Amino acid sequence: MRTGLREGLLAHAWVVGILNVTPDSFSDGGQYLDVLAAVEHGCRMVAEGADAVDIGGESTRPSGATYGVGRREVPISEEIARVVPVARALRRRVTVPISIDTRKAAVAEAALDAGADWINDVSGGTFDPEMLRLVARRRVPVVLMHMRGTPETMASLATYRDVGAEVAAELSARLQAALAAGVSPDCIALDPGLGFAKTPEQNRTILADLSAVAALGRPIMVGASRKSFLDRGQAAGPPRERLAASLAAAVAAVRGGARLVRVHDVAETVAALRAAAPAGSA
Repeated sequence: MRTGLREGLLAHAWVVGILNVTPDSFSDGGQYLDVLAAVEHGCRMVAEGADAVDIGGESTRPSGATYGVGRREVPISEEIARVVPVARALRRRVTVPISIDTRKAAVAEAALDAGADWINDVSGGTFDPEMLRLVARRRVPVVLMHMRGTPETMASLATYRDVGAEVAAELSARLQAALAAGVSPDCIALDPGLGFAKTPEQNRTILADLSAVAALGRPIMVGASRKSFLDRGQAAGPPRERLAASLAAAVAAVRGGARLVRVHDVAETVAALRAAAPAGSA
């Protein structure tokens, strides 16, 4: 089974399918709360070409976002109850890596025990001090994302003089923290955190130039799929109407050096990346 990050990741950009088992995620909340529905969707994404599936049991959209009522922090026991049955059942059906999208070490460990292969932590290991120690102990890959504050406070912290340089510097600090905790450098990927403690213009600035993050020498994951900053120059619409912009963002991210793109629309993203690939590439 491919575990990701350490095996073949640099050979081509990976498409990571988003599997939200939440009632309140901004784009598809409530659609995959049923375990069978979630597993079937995960299998469908793999059939469409996903290189990995990322399971999340807690929405991290900003509190009070226009997509609905403000989010709430999900208790550990509830988050485990959402993600573990899906991870266990999906593991029986697919051979691609399964990622667990969580800020909480206890949730991550329960998902790893159920068959997940790596961890995607939107807090970069800052929310739960046990997370980096868990990654080191279990010797699993981890994606460390840039975020300031929490989903409840991050909108007020989007103040930068040079957003690209400052995001890279703060990610470098998280990289060093992971290394100090004993995580192998080959197990670490970085995510600039589009939509997290950043204004729409700051998101676009980062997407247009990933060089400062790339200079840290670790694979980059970008998650722009269906996010509101893509509504540039037009009235804000439902997340599902951002497909064209999401595909353009995925292509831009890969051309800018990203090795993973986290997306809702797998088949379309795979087709777009293939169409945009340089002549002669796989």
